[in-house]
Amino acid sequence: MHKNYHHELLREHFGILAKPNQPIVALAGNPNVGKSTVFNALTGLRQHTGNWPGKTVNNAQGSFSVNNMDFLLIDLPGTYSLFAHTTEEEIARDFLCFGRPDVTVIVIDATSLERNLNLTLQIMEVTSNIVICINLVDEAKKKKIIIDFPALEAELGVPIVPAAARHGIGLSELKDKIYKLAVGEIKPTPYRVRYSNEVEQAVNRLLPHIKNLDTNGLFTPRWLALRLLDSDEKFLTKIFFYLEEYYSQRSVLEVELAL
Repeated sequence: MHKNYHHELLREHFGILAKPNQPIVALAGNPNVGKSTVFNALTGLRQHTGNWPGKTVNNAQGSFSVNNMDFLLIDLPGTYSLFAHTTEEEIARDFLCFGRPDVTVIVIDATSLERNLNLTLQIMEVTSNIVICINLVDEAKKKKIIIDFPALEAELGVPIVPAAARHGIGLSELKDKIYKLAVGEIKPTPYRVRYSNEVEQAVNRLLPHIKNLDTNGLFTPRWLALRLLDSDEKFLTKIFFYLEEYYSQRSVLEVELAL
């Protein structure tokens, strides 16, 4: 996606004021997993809050640096799913699907791993530049919950960082993974959910047509095929809205470059 268009979209639709070439990191997760604790620990006093454009939902943004690279961190509203039912869920979904952050950090509660992985698998269909922060490992230890982190990382195909954010545990490793994802030193291969044979056959029939669309990386063809099969008219309207925005901005940029 053209950088100028991307920054214009972020500013107009999400209220994100990133500096030129500043990597954007989305912080996603279920409610009550310690996401805000991770946000505060990473950004410290380098943060500000407001509302998402047109919404009465808190929009927290902050910055942090790794190896002289400055990142903008966006704390998304907590959500259980990308199939939005509330304003907060809609904001999180729209930013992850259309804001195209450079890196997405998914914060998971180590004491409720299975429930939290539902959102993780959905996000993995949208983007591959993911690091999973399994927070509250101290609480899991108290409850005698044992997690095989290397095995889980191998199964999911994305980097995993165990953490106890309120004690500062795991934050240095998390920043290191974010940096390596942003500069391309880590190339995740996320686990892909396979659906029923009927769904997979329908996806395969749609893919040749979708691949002919010029979305310039706004969506992956498989993700768009699955959303078409969902038949969520409200969400499909939003998808085509962002496609139209892209084509409109691209036309403007082509005219500017020709002058």
